[in-house]
Order: sequence, then C-alpha cells, then structure tokens
Amino acid sequence: MGPPAFVLFSFYSSTFNERSLSRRVLFIGMSDMETNTSQIPKTTCVVFDCDGVLVNAVSSWRTLHDHFGTDNALNLQRFIRGEITDDEFMRSDIRMWKDIQDPITRDELFRAYSGVKLMEGTREVVEKLQANGVFVAIVSAGVDLFVASIASMLKVDDWIANGFVFNDDDTLSDEGVCRLHAIGKGEVILRLLDMNGLDAKNCVSVGDSEMDLSMHIDGSRFIGFNPTRESSIHAFESADIDVVHGKDLRAILPYLNIE
Repeated sequence: MGPPAFVLFSFYSSTFNERSLSRRVLFIGMSDMETNTSQIPKTTCVVFDCDGVLVNAVSSWRTLHDHFGTDNALNLQRFIRGEITDDEFMRSDIRMWKDIQDPITRDELFRAYSGVKLMEGTREVVEKLQANGVFVAIVSAGVDLFVASIASMLKVDDWIANGFVFNDDDTLSDEGVCRLHAIGKGEVILRLLDMNGLDAKNCVSVGDSEMDLSMHIDGSRFIGFNPTRESSIHAFESADIDVVHGKDLRAILPYLNIE
C-alpha cells in the first residue's frame, strides 16, 4: 500500500473552552430518547481517534508488541507522563521488535494486523454520518499502515497518523515518522477545520484516552468512548465531557445532532 494522499497528510508531511452542553455518562442499553440533543449545535464534522474507537484494539502499536512478544509498558507510562517524546517512544518500540526479529518487512507488519476487527457499529455510524453530510476524519497517533487501511475501508474524508520509515528493500528502518503528537491533536483538527471551511462549534471529536482530550479544541465538543485505563477514566471524569461505555460505537449517536 502506498502513502496516503489526503490533504492533511500532505500538509503535515511537508513540515472561554465551550464544554459539553449535556454532560452525561451513557452505558450501552440506555434508550436514545434519554438524551436531548435539541440544544446541541448541528454536527457537521466528526473526528475520530482510531485505536480503541473505530477498531477493537487498544493500540496499533500494542498489536505489534503482541505480534513480536514484546512489552513496552514501562515506556508507555513514561510517554504518558511526558518524560519521553513521540519520536523516542517510536524508536524504543522499533528497537524492541528488531531485537526479536531483524529484518522486519512491511508485509510482516501488515500480517500482524490481520486479526484486528472494527469496533461494533463502526460501519453503521460512519455511513449514517456521511449520509447526513457530516465530514468524517481520523486523527490518530497510531501506525499509518494500519490507519490507512481503516480509512480506506470506511471511506472517510481525511486522515492522518504516525508511522514508519522503510529501507529501499522494504524492510523496517530504526526510525518512526511523527506527523502529529499524541497530545497535540488539536492543532491538526484546527487545520482540518480551516481547510474545509468547518466551524469548531459544529465539530465533535471522539477518543478513548486522556491524550485524546487534546482533540477538544475551543468551541467544539468531545465524547469519551469506552476508556479502559484507570488514568483515562479519571481524566474523563474530571474533564466535564460526555462519556459512553461499552464496545459499540453506536452509543455516541445520541450525542450527535445530525438530523
């Protein structure tokens, strides 16, 4: 698969916070009628994180660790605490994998993702959004090889992700590509809105971790989807946002004003 050709990717390769109006915690099984969207601005743009939201996998980086039998949990915590950079974190992952197997081919990485499934309801949600004229994008700090396949499968309007550098023989180099910072997704979303003539007040972002809270740009809304880490659960509880629990993306629909 070649490099993505969407506008956001091309751009980043070259170089008073309005809270939710109806803060609720929705669990699977609640009736959609229990959430009143009459005071929520019309939704014209939804920006999704990928891992743990559109797909039923906590991290596309973690999937590769599972594949190679490695564990980078210590560096993950250091990364979350801001002790190491995105680039350093990616290099530490690659170094672990290459200690197990070197060289690693692009095809090997693709095979590692073969068992990853879409989150329940993902296709239905994206199709419903696009049928109502909503601009759909993916802003992910995950692996571009994987995110590209999900973006293509769902036919989203735009996407961006981090990823790898490959050698001339299509083997993995020692370096990653940082196109966005995991805690700096808001900058990407602001650029996306500007390029597409969209307004922040009509934008809703969806993420599953505390790092995704950077997607909550001024004037926009953020929905926390099925947080699994304790740190993410606590961050969402403190952030005055809507949170849904359960592995069914359709649970976000009551919080969108698309009709």
